[in-house]
Amino acid sequence: MQLRPLGRAGLLVSRLALGTMTWGRDTDADEAAAQLKTFIDAGGNLLDTADVYADGDAEEVIGTLLDGLVPRDDLLIATKAGLRPGMDKFLDSSRGHLLKALDASLRRLGIDHVDIWQVHGYDAETRMEETLSALDYAVTSGRVRYVGVSNFAGWQTAQAATWQSAWPGRAPIVSAQVEYSLLERGIEREVLPACAAFGLGVLPWSPLGRGVLTGKYRHGRPADSRGASPHLEPFVRPYLDPRCSSIVESVVTAAQGLGVSPVEVALAWVRDRPGVVAPVLGARTVGQLLGALASEDITLPDEISMALSDVSSIEHGYPERQG
Repeated sequence: MQLRPLGRAGLLVSRLALGTMTWGRDTDADEAAAQLKTFIDAGGNLLDTADVYADGDAEEVIGTLLDGLVPRDDLLIATKAGLRPGMDKFLDSSRGHLLKALDASLRRLGIDHVDIWQVHGYDAETRMEETLSALDYAVTSGRVRYVGVSNFAGWQTAQAATWQSAWPGRAPIVSAQVEYSLLERGIEREVLPACAAFGLGVLPWSPLGRGVLTGKYRHGRPADSRGASPHLEPFVRPYLDPRCSSIVESVVTAAQGLGVSPVEVALAWVRDRPGVVAPVLGARTVGQLLGALASEDITLPDEISMALSDVSSIEHGYPERQG
């Protein structure tokens, strides 16, 4: 698998990342081990998780796999903090919460540092300077190598990157993890330009449109799909509308013409968008992961990439586009 620099950082990451949102809940330890081994064997090195995935169980599962299955040095581990599911304050990017969450993540993972630590969302009730001071301390204390943001708007991303670059010794923001696919291109208005201006690498989550771009929902909801899962159905539902269905049909048509799968087409499109470093794959089975990894072997012809961009285009108006 090809490696790419993470923005302006000196860190090289595989151009596909392995996500673990379902590990410890819908994906058991044995299946997780098989996925990780498959990913590493394919040349992947970036493993993405978060402290809230399966209430911490995803990190626990990863911890059991390190060294016994995969040497720690062969893997770049990215995790996130800043959410409090089930609490009155859902977003909490206070210094106290972030550093406490980092310590808990390291205990579950069984390691002394993570390679990339990301703020999971923008907390409007905490001053940005306080949030970023926690990132600085995490780096200077040796528990984190690089820091990033996740699910930040364009101005929030720019504010964080500006603050961190304003004074020598602060830990620079190197990445932004945001939802991006043919079905969700909102980041093109402000987030992607902000990332380009400050040299941040973009890590798209749900590059397959929450699974919809696989084509599995074209004729209903398979019983074993996320769309039929009680806790994930609301996550999938927004992309089952007529507009998204039309885009899916275009992806299927392109895939048929190229003799590949819709998964490969959708992943290749987002993987090669300007600023993108590594889409984060979320597979339920090894078979699904292998299907996604097959996208490494294709590059979309320009005319197909442009056609897909056209059918999935979003409106850009004032003030993003002027003149």
